[in-house]
Amino acid sequence: MKTNYTSPLSERYPSKEMKYIFSPEMKFRTWRRLWIALAETEKELGLPITQEQIDELKAHALDINYDVAKEREAIVRHDVMAHVYAYGQQCPNAKGIIHLGATSCYVGDNTDLIIMTEGLKLLRTKLINVLAKLAKFAGEYKDMPTLGFTHFQAAQPTTVGKRATLWMQDLVLDLEDLDHLIGSMKLLGSKGTTGTQASFLELFDGDHEKIKKIDGMIAKKMGFDSCYPVSGQTYSRKIDSRVLNVLSGIAQSAHKFSNDIRLLQHLKEIEEPFEKNQIGSSAMAYKRNPMRSERIASLANYVIADANNPAITAATQWFERTLDDSANKRISIPESFLAVDGILELYLNITDGLVVYPKVIRARLMQELPFMATENILMDAVKAVGDRQELHEKIREHSMEAGKMVKVEGKENDLLERIAKDPAFNMTIEQLQSIMDPANFVGRAVQQTAEFIEEIIKPILDKNKDILGIAGEVTV
Repeated sequence: MKTNYTSPLSERYPSKEMKYIFSPEMKFRTWRRLWIALAETEKELGLPITQEQIDELKAHALDINYDVAKEREAIVRHDVMAHVYAYGQQCPNAKGIIHLGATSCYVGDNTDLIIMTEGLKLLRTKLINVLAKLAKFAGEYKDMPTLGFTHFQAAQPTTVGKRATLWMQDLVLDLEDLDHLIGSMKLLGSKGTTGTQASFLELFDGDHEKIKKIDGMIAKKMGFDSCYPVSGQTYSRKIDSRVLNVLSGIAQSAHKFSNDIRLLQHLKEIEEPFEKNQIGSSAMAYKRNPMRSERIASLANYVIADANNPAITAATQWFERTLDDSANKRISIPESFLAVDGILELYLNITDGLVVYPKVIRARLMQELPFMATENILMDAVKAVGDRQELHEKIREHSMEAGKMVKVEGKENDLLERIAKDPAFNMTIEQLQSIMDPANFVGRAVQQTAEFIEEIIKPILDKNKDILGIAGEVTV
């Protein structure tokens, strides 16, 4: 039994892939990759750094001597300098050129940007897989009529599949934001203590042309197109805010989906998966609680609120650098990524096993359909026998009485029987019932669903075939 507090977001909810991205090992290995990239760049631009020194650094890029770094940090109280020292112990010939000209933010901030980019790519993979599962579900149920709701009151029918396109549309918007964000992510580069690259001007004897090349060369070695053109000591903290806003958007979309599933499960129309030996309640053995959807909602609430953290941090930075961002950043950014990863894992699980109850769906729809069919009934009756205003008033009266039977008496909706008995309509119960085919009342729901899947979702899935059916992989 552990005696120290551990965050549920590091143990309960996220995948092992996302936990690795934000792990100390990922961070410190990336630090060493950045030190190698810096040394290689400086060598290529003419500093007296040997290939033997580079090779020595590469030979110890992965076998980090954490014990030495920890012992040194206890003495110097500086994590970056402790790891510079530890790396130097393993690389005695290269010790003097490690971190040459750089500040702590060279490894710290560049690593944060790399890690966030990898996290975004993993979330993108999972989001696309959720879209694939929803598209399959929507295609299967595109022509199953169901009662639509506005204000959670009975409204015009839609289809089960068409409702799923609403969930997909939100995720498509999130995917657009993700793609834009991933495509615009850059590195800080190596800009020095206030962003002026003064230390490199000294190293390269005032050669501006060489210094202008440093950031681009480092970016390419680390798999990025470019670096942000200007900065203080750190990259702008608005980038963190930008990232968490996109994560918040995914959380919002998932929360909306989870709300709908919870309401549908209450109506006994659609349920999230419920395992054979799962217990819904410690007291009420019959319960089938939508615990996955509830967990999505709970995690989503956290992420939406957490997006305020980097916004406040970005707003309150001073000049070229303050350190009041550090503690908040260490918590708010990883936790949001881990939470959204957990949300999408749940989303994948739910959409992989949604249970649909067609008879309940049809029964509820047929209970309400007579009210919605009154416009069609009115038009047919007017064409056959009479005055629209007079018939409209009669339908209104019959509808009120039928509604009273349902809500006050608890009986079945008898609106059709009332209309059939009224000679003003001159319609038999058989004629009225023939109008009651639910497919007559769903508008273009079937076509819209098929078109959305074919025109919007299918191109996305075709473009991303290589990541369908997988949880996502860490590429750094």
